[in-house]
Amino acid sequence: MKKEILITNDDGFESEGLIKLVQAIKTLENVNVTVVAPTTEKSACGHSLTLTRPLRFVEIDDNFFKLDDGTPSDCVYLAVHALYEKKPDLVISGINRGSNMGEDITYSGTASAAMEGVLQDIPSFAVSQVCKDHYKSLQIHGYELACDVACDIASKILNGEIILPKRRFLNINIPPVKKENLKGYKITEAGYRLYGNDAHLHRNPRGEEYYWIGIHPLQWESRSSDIMCDLDAIEDGYVSITPIQLNLTSYDDIASLKRLEK
Repeated sequence: MKKEILITNDDGFESEGLIKLVQAIKTLENVNVTVVAPTTEKSACGHSLTLTRPLRFVEIDDNFFKLDDGTPSDCVYLAVHALYEKKPDLVISGINRGSNMGEDITYSGTASAAMEGVLQDIPSFAVSQVCKDHYKSLQIHGYELACDVACDIASKILNGEIILPKRRFLNINIPPVKKENLKGYKITEAGYRLYGNDAHLHRNPRGEEYYWIGIHPLQWESRSSDIMCDLDAIEDGYVSITPIQLNLTSYDDIASLKRLEK
């Protein structure tokens, strides 16, 4: 029986990264691929579901749908309930244009689609192509390496070589290097991003103020740890594979807060 793979993203159904990923995954043996992606770019939408308006599948091609104004989480949630009698064997989210590392994981629509997958008890991973030069590196390297890595990880999950516990997914980032220059894989922890405020004030022709939120520089704080962080791994030319769990409890603080109990 063929394995069922659901693919989505947060860059929209027409994005190059999604199209290249679908083409690559379809070359795997014994798989069926279904695509449900947002109609428009939904970057940094987080793990959001649409509760205030109806959503509609629009069929673009065989087993390829856009979800009219839906989020990546909507795409996974509704696809699993509306398009499958039996849950798919794997959810892949990507290939995202740009990084999803450190605390950016909490913003990421790409990572959030994988979160929704594991909430539905489906093995899932997110894959992003890091670009440090306003996407110019994509013109040189494209998505070839990211596709190779996605196919490799998908195959390992489907054949049981990688077993993901419940409510945990893999967040994968690809360095902006040629395949022959890749150093390999690193299993990493999520790094400590450094954030500023990149909000730009403008005025429209009527003099009314509005803001554009920009892109923060890819900066981080290196920590003394036995585990390399995702940002350091990418800087060193490795594919970063970070296991992510959805349980956000800060267990280290439970004991100090016990005094609040009555």
